[in-house]
Amino acid sequence: MSELVDLTRKLVEIPSHEDETAAGDAIEDWLRAETNAAVERDGDGNVIARRNPGAGTSLALIGHHDVVPPAAEQVVGDPESPEKYLVEERDGRLYGRGTADMKGAVAACLLAFRDADVPANQDLVFASFVGEEVGGVGARGAIERGFAPDYALVAEGSTNYSAAGVTDVVVAHKGRRGSTITASGASAHASEVEAGTNAIYRASDAVDVVRDLAFPTVEVVGEELAGSVAVTEIEGGTAMNVIPDECTLTVDERTVPGERAALERVEEIEGVEWTVDQDLPPMACDDEAFADAALAAARSVQDGDAEATPQHVTKPHATDAGWLAEAGTTCVVCGPSEPGEAHTETESVSLDVLARCRRIYRTLAERDLGADGSA
Repeated sequence: MSELVDLTRKLVEIPSHEDETAAGDAIEDWLRAETNAAVERDGDGNVIARRNPGAGTSLALIGHHDVVPPAAEQVVGDPESPEKYLVEERDGRLYGRGTADMKGAVAACLLAFRDADVPANQDLVFASFVGEEVGGVGARGAIERGFAPDYALVAEGSTNYSAAGVTDVVVAHKGRRGSTITASGASAHASEVEAGTNAIYRASDAVDVVRDLAFPTVEVVGEELAGSVAVTEIEGGTAMNVIPDECTLTVDERTVPGERAALERVEEIEGVEWTVDQDLPPMACDDEAFADAALAAARSVQDGDAEATPQHVTKPHATDAGWLAEAGTTCVVCGPSEPGEAHTETESVSLDVLARCRRIYRTLAERDLGADGSA
């Protein structure tokens, strides 16, 4: 446990909300010192290592070493340019920015990558990406340069989903499509309503369309995943006595694999345009045998840690697994972070769960996945 705690603490202390270079350096240096793996630092700053390059089947343990900006109480020194992040251990947990999301999981992946007895016919890959918190910049760059493992375990949070104290295996997660609806009209003095065309009224008609859209639902490995769509912001008008000539709406859509809400229908309204601003892909595990192998690893490690048993579950948040799955990698998500921990001023991770995840990752890495992902 001490090695895991020390490595997590070392990684968490390194500021990486604006520049991930130093955190990437620490990961790269550790891999070169602790393993005989082939280590690469690509053009985006991703750190990628391989135990058996060129072997028939590849399994990747995936993390990211960027974080969201810390709160003032989470840093040592100037909050604008901190000397380091503050890390505190108490009550069996490690507190600090990035402990849960997700440098603790990166440390667990590193140790599992080093220690696993990898089947000779299998390439074990470690990858820690940059820019996950800003749209998957590192993952997309790596994929564009040919990063394409057969299977991947993305070490984002899956703990306390089915029951308290249980680390589950996520077989599907939602994506996020953010978009803007722009309604145009013609301005006029508000005393002469008929002289103009009220853009807010057109936007209101668009809101009615969005409100009536059906939410797509899919089933993945026996688990149901439902999407959603909501208007979350509205802006329009310039003065109390002027008919507005423009009104904009922001729409948040949580997408599911293979389906999208029919937001394009708003463009059937005169003067209304719809623009997609961001589209983070969802993830669905496309190989039930691999999902079962990951679940078997989680269950073999969980035994004795809690009364409940790990399950296949779904996750409401997008991760880099979406980009990988979109590119053809079979993915699951499994990690120590719990709902409500990431991105908070009191972010923390359970040390016992970190140790459990280390064992899960090593157990899966030591299984011969074969051609179909089964153990």
